[in-house]
Amino acid sequence: MNFQDLKKCLTLERSFYIRQAMKKTRDIKSVEQSLVAFHRNRKRMPTYAEMMDLFEVRSKSVVSYWIEKLIENGVLEKDKQGHLRLSGIAFGIPLVGNVAAGLPVSAEENMHDVVSMDEYLVAKPDSSFLLQVTGDSMIGAGIMEGDLVVVERERTPKNGDIVLAEVDGQWTMKYFRRQGGEVILEAANPAYPTIYPKEELKIGGVITASVRKYLM
Repeated sequence: MNFQDLKKCLTLERSFYIRQAMKKTRDIKSVEQSLVAFHRNRKRMPTYAEMMDLFEVRSKSVVSYWIEKLIENGVLEKDKQGHLRLSGIAFGIPLVGNVAAGLPVSAEENMHDVVSMDEYLVAKPDSSFLLQVTGDSMIGAGIMEGDLVVVERERTPKNGDIVLAEVDGQWTMKYFRRQGGEVILEAANPAYPTIYPKEELKIGGVITASVRKYLM
């Protein structure tokens, strides 16, 4: 038997064992649910060894098979570094209609779409991060103490954007304003003075979204 024949036999044998293992494991929906539940509880992706336990299999080849299927179905994706992560589909929430904040209107009960909160809040996850707000200098912009804000590093700030800025060695979150040839940082609370950078101004990112939980 030459090398090519041996390689073909090993490939066929591997495929056979994967098919046999697949008969003993669950359907792709239950595999997906196990993976999402793990991520919700641990806030991270499982290792291959942990996925073997989750999927109730004894072979990493079967885990690789499920990973490929989940990628095909849009449940998993790979980042720029090749690391696996759950896609927005996995965390989709039904969008059932519109609601008026003023006078009441009839509720729309029909599902319009499924919205991924990740995709809705974070346009560029590879260049974004979260910060928890302390202080009340931006309450006029609807940003309260304890809120989480999404900061996008690579976005160039425009006049009126809310930015994360380092001013003379201190980090702050304020409105970015251009005044003549200068940049000033303005609070959304009259109790706080406008900041005029004296020595150094570094923009750490632009605030693109804020999140607040009303119930824990």
